[in-house]
Amino acid sequence: MSEPDTFEDDLLYAMSRTGEAFRSERAGLAAGGLDLGRRRWRRRSAAAVVSGAAALALVGTGAFYLSGATGGSPVAAPAEAAAAPATSGAGAAPLTATPAATAAATKAAAPAAPVTDKEMLAAFQALLPKGEVTEAKGEGTEKSTTPYAQLVFDDGQGKSLMSVSVQKFYKGQEQQRSCPTDLRLANLDSCSVTTLPDGSTLMLSQGYEYPDHRATTKEWWATVSRPDGGQVSFNEWNAAQEKGAPDSRPNPPITLEQAKAIVTDKVWDRAVAAVRYNGIDPAVEDPGVTPDEKQAILAGLLPAGFAVQSRTTHLVTDMYQLTGPDGAKGSISVRLANWSRPFDDPQTQQSMDRGRASQLKDATVLPDGTKVVVNEPGSGSNPKFPYTRAAELHPDGTYIEVDATEGKDLLTLDQLKAIAASPKWQVRK
Repeated sequence: MSEPDTFEDDLLYAMSRTGEAFRSERAGLAAGGLDLGRRRWRRRSAAAVVSGAAALALVGTGAFYLSGATGGSPVAAPAEAAAAPATSGAGAAPLTATPAATAAATKAAAPAAPVTDKEMLAAFQALLPKGEVTEAKGEGTEKSTTPYAQLVFDDGQGKSLMSVSVQKFYKGQEQQRSCPTDLRLANLDSCSVTTLPDGSTLMLSQGYEYPDHRATTKEWWATVSRPDGGQVSFNEWNAAQEKGAPDSRPNPPITLEQAKAIVTDKVWDRAVAAVRYNGIDPAVEDPGVTPDEKQAILAGLLPAGFAVQSRTTHLVTDMYQLTGPDGAKGSISVRLANWSRPFDDPQTQQSMDRGRASQLKDATVLPDGTKVVVNEPGSGSNPKFPYTRAAELHPDGTYIEVDATEGKDLLTLDQLKAIAASPKWQVRK
């Protein structure tokens, strides 16, 4: 991780290295960093959650079957559902927002009505053209921060696995989406990113399950990132499984225009309103100091002969590439955060508290109440921590941490401590 060409990996590691608090931030980074819109990790995580649980499959006019974990014969839930054929399109129950749910979604303090497993599946199926649906399952907003629906669809031309998922990100978590300059190098047949009239960003792409083409299975996907933080993603394959199944048709059945209609449909508004945010709110820890201001402070604290060559910023952490007086190169990360404000979500607060307590486990407390932590590789409460670090938490909630992430001998531990101890690091909000 300490090679020059892994600068971004260093930044990601610096964000996520210690405690549960930073694992939450990593989740936001990982989600936001998938520029090509691939959401395989979500589907696999969701599949692991529902493995062995009851799967819901819509039939006909909204009745459903319950399929047991042992894989036995399906049992019709409502008696009238027994003879209903499995089809999509007309007759499927849409996920319409009730007036009460709509009103709740407009109030920041009042959560929207939850969306059930069955409703997620019904909403998805209602948006599909006519066809046979099998192996259907879904997960609602109460169980996951990534509610989803997945099924195998057959329009008479061959089976296709397809899925839709919903997430919600805080402002600042989602990275800008872009297509690769050379589609051939990325093994994509097509890719486009457009801004919709409502300010949403829509990404449409046609690619392959295996970029190296060791199998011919195609994967097409659509993702819309909305101004309200909601993100709706749709994926489909020209096979009945994502991997390990022969192609059942030349192409997936849903065109890109149809995929766009699926992810931009208003039916998902209620799910976006009800789903919990994925990750933590960056605004809570925002110190109110701009990246340029932080860089100016750092430049004034570096020893003579050192210079900042470049900077990468994410949330409250900045990574700087440095050169020393003898031309040696290295990098450090500087995290300036406000730890005095609480998080809205109690679970997030508990997770952050545990992570912070773990990080400050070996702290020395100064007479004014400031907690100071220093670590060298292999020391302290985290023996696997690979970097030299100096951190301070002040009574007013100002948290400053300086890590030597590359070229660990470029700055000594005492020099890092001096940078972290400077009174110039102060939060403004």
